[in-house]
Amino acid sequence: MKPTRPRDLLVAGLITMLVVNVVIRMTYGSLPGFPLLAGATLGVLAVAEAIAGSALRVRIRGDEGSRPVEPLVAARAVVVAKASAVAGAVVAGAWAGLLVHVVPRSGSVTAAASDAGSGIVGLVCALGLVAGALWLEHCLRSPDNDRNPRNG
Repeated sequence: MKPTRPRDLLVAGLITMLVVNVVIRMTYGSLPGFPLLAGATLGVLAVAEAIAGSALRVRIRGDEGSRPVEPLVAARAVVVAKASAVAGAVVAGAWAGLLVHVVPRSGSVTAAASDAGSGIVGLVCALGLVAGALWLEHCLRSPDNDRNPRNG
């Protein structure tokens, strides 16, 4: 399995941003307000994936006192990392699409100012999920792959 390419995540995020921005422009007046912590769940997942990555990295490297990682556990973790990276990129694109619409209006429209805060929290947490997922994926590389410059 090949590592997730950041450019693929960027493309997914940009396409989502454009689509969501168009939808927001057409329907913003009829949407309810966004809760400030609407995107915070992704931040919790980001932290969990970063912690899991660090714990698995120690076990994969075979540090003293650590148990080896079972292959099925590693395979499942890779799947979670890849899916989380794509999901984080898509959700980050969605929050960015909202922000592109509400930030210019936040000085004059109260709802837009409130939604801008929600969008910032959501965007930061979604980008955190992408970072946590990429870290988890990186930590799951075998030590042999880290030594080979062609793998990466």
